[in-house]
Amino acid sequence: MNAAETPDSDSTPNSASAPNSEAVPGPAITALGGGHGLYATLSAVRRLTDRVTAVVTVADDGGSSGRLRAELGVVPPGDLRMALAALAGRDDEVRVWTETVQHRFGGTGALAGHSVGNLILAGLAEVAGDPVTALDMLARVLDVRGRVLPMSPIPLDIEADVSGLESDPRVSRCIRGQVAVATTPGKVRRVRLIPADPPACPPALDAVCEADLVVLGPGSWFSSVIPHVLVPDLHEALVHTTALKVLVLNLAAEPGETAGFSAERHLHVLAQHAPDFRVDHVVVDAASVPEGREREHLSRSAARFGADVSFVDVAETGTHRHDPAKLAGALETCLSSRGGIRAARGGGRESVSWQ
Repeated sequence: MNAAETPDSDSTPNSASAPNSEAVPGPAITALGGGHGLYATLSAVRRLTDRVTAVVTVADDGGSSGRLRAELGVVPPGDLRMALAALAGRDDEVRVWTETVQHRFGGTGALAGHSVGNLILAGLAEVAGDPVTALDMLARVLDVRGRVLPMSPIPLDIEADVSGLESDPRVSRCIRGQVAVATTPGKVRRVRLIPADPPACPPALDAVCEADLVVLGPGSWFSSVIPHVLVPDLHEALVHTTALKVLVLNLAAEPGETAGFSAERHLHVLAQHAPDFRVDHVVVDAASVPEGREREHLSRSAARFGADVSFVDVAETGTHRHDPAKLAGALETCLSSRGGIRAARGGGRESVSWQ
């Protein structure tokens, strides 16, 4: 996993404004992903700005989320709940609410394994009739800094072509479900969404188009990262946004879907699924890719995306988790290297005074 612990401090680099001047807002940052990987990104970017939007995958079919999805037909709430917790306020009263939302029931009864937040989101969605309204309602309770949105307003399924499950390694088998894809002992070759042409969440499209910085990854590559480029309208928004786009690679291959993958292979499969997708920077933990030929190969692969590679220390010492402060620093450097503005990219912003 590439999870990051909840940061102890949420001070941001945005300096206080001069006397008698208006406060300058931070950059608008939109982060896409799911699960622990997105939690890591959100824990980092909240240090840079309060203008954060999380766009979250909605294909989870396991655990509490899978049960609620199957029983109620709701968008799976687990990854959405984690994103809310990552952006929640840090005063004592809100912390109690966040801990409660994250609490998971034990025992062996009907509630065993469910998290409180999943149940609240499922209930709010039924009452409000809309998952986005439900998320906004719970966000107010948690004093969320920014907004959390599903990538699609309907639950999706992931289907994958997997080799290595038959005696003949050339034969692929089709498997379905996020959990099945994430834990397969075979090699995932390609993934698809079901339905194949799902709607995108309109506010999520706006968040991508209006962002100063869009961050994709880290996370489960086939089940949390690549699905974002498979939603047609979201794919178009990601291709055409004037935002600076940064891809954050995992610190290590994950058991199951990306076992044995090099950093270069992660880029290769993303390019296979979205040949016209381009990014400006690829952030890679320096310790995860040795100097020499492996870095050269990775840099060549990144160049196909039009991207520069930043080899930086972004890991929490002794773990395979991203350190929020280090990752925030790396992303801020990416912003600074391009001025952090959309004006230079045709977006019309005129200053970088938030820096």
